[in-house]
Amino acid sequence: MIYDECQTDIGLLRFVLKENGTIARVFLTDHHWLTFVENHTVKKSSELGKPIREQFHEYIGGERKGFDLPFELEGTSFQKQTWKALQAIPYGETKSYSEIARSIDRPQAIRAVGHANSMNPLPIIFPCHRVIGKSKSLTGYVGGIEMKKQLLHIEGVLI
Repeated sequence: MIYDECQTDIGLLRFVLKENGTIARVFLTDHHWLTFVENHTVKKSSELGKPIREQFHEYIGGERKGFDLPFELEGTSFQKQTWKALQAIPYGETKSYSEIARSIDRPQAIRAVGHANSMNPLPIIFPCHRVIGKSKSLTGYVGGIEMKKQLLHIEGVLI
């Protein structure tokens, strides 16, 4: 597997690509990255990662509202359905876990939606940071609550 990284205003972002250039994973924390590289052989390619770095910098700089990157997902059908629902949340807006559950016709699956969010392999690209608690509270985020606040702030969402 191939990886690249970019330093941003919200922290160091690392991402894993397949040999064909499709993005497979985004890592927001050192902890998750170190766990991944303990179990996988990766080599760095700044050339293959360039378009991804550029899009992350544009997004974090407020110049981009979405991503146009080829990706490959591994997950259950429920997870993929949930991740697709994340992509439908417009830039600068938020949805609650229960709203996501209803949007995929699984209104009782609120906790399962939360779990699928925590397993999202492409955070930021699949904007799980836009999912908040029913009472408009910020809930867990793989990059931490501060990063979630920063991402929402970039999009103009005030919590």
